[in-house]
Amino acid sequence: MKTAIVTDSAAYLAPQIAAEYGIIVVPITVIFGQQTYLENIDITSATFYEKMRTTEKLPTTSQITMGQMQQVFDQLIKDGYDEVICIHLSSGITSFVNNLTAYAQSVEGIQVYPFDSKITSAGEGFLALEAARLVAQGEHATTIMPQLAALRSTMGVYFVVDDLSHLLRTGRISNSAAFVGNLLRIKPILSFDSAGQIVALTKERTKKRAFQKVLADFKSAVEAVDYPVRVSVIDGNNPEESAQWVATLTEQFPGMPIETSHIGPVVGVHTGEKVMGLIWSRDYLA
Repeated sequence: MKTAIVTDSAAYLAPQIAAEYGIIVVPITVIFGQQTYLENIDITSATFYEKMRTTEKLPTTSQITMGQMQQVFDQLIKDGYDEVICIHLSSGITSFVNNLTAYAQSVEGIQVYPFDSKITSAGEGFLALEAARLVAQGEHATTIMPQLAALRSTMGVYFVVDDLSHLLRTGRISNSAAFVGNLLRIKPILSFDSAGQIVALTKERTKKRAFQKVLADFKSAVEAVDYPVRVSVIDGNNPEESAQWVATLTEQFPGMPIETSHIGPVVGVHTGEKVMGLIWSRDYLA
């Protein structure tokens, strides 16, 4: 039995990490006007955010097609794989994983196991890396899928957007009414709910106060569990602030594994530039 792991570009796995773990990354499409770009192939994060600042028509995204997925499956069949676990962007942001679940029934030659990450960025990446680690230990989809669900249940996320207008424009925030009319003067703290939808938790007047609130709530979350935690600092083209968050976390949580990841084009369409966040889970490498 040979098991493959597939994810999408919204996991923001570094290419060398994906290659090292044998994870196949399928790119999501970003659209500026009439131009389409495959994330991380045709457009980098830096170019994307520059275009977002300078282009009148703001970007949108287009989900991976079943044709793209079938090409991946055909190649896996040729390479001798019997099954594939597909870990994808939250169903609260895109209907893709639900479409794939329906399509998987008709795929012949390989067993397809779609998995809804209910998150994005480093959270999706954690799940893909854990799946790959379990495959390397000789496990298969039937035992890996419940372990992914268990890891997903330990995940938490807080993120702070610089400008809520993008989430309102793309309709990816489920309780936006609470914030309309007060956009310019607030820094909302957002999360993903149990359905994988983006929800606004609270708001602060400044980014600094928002970070202090995120830090306090993260500390409470860590203290409430009886297992070691791994955290990733995520940013949308905001390396200086990311470094500050990492330094603060390193000081306050000695010994905790702290990683960095980013928000690239596909998620940046919704969050805008300068977004900052924390994604954490049970430390699956402990």
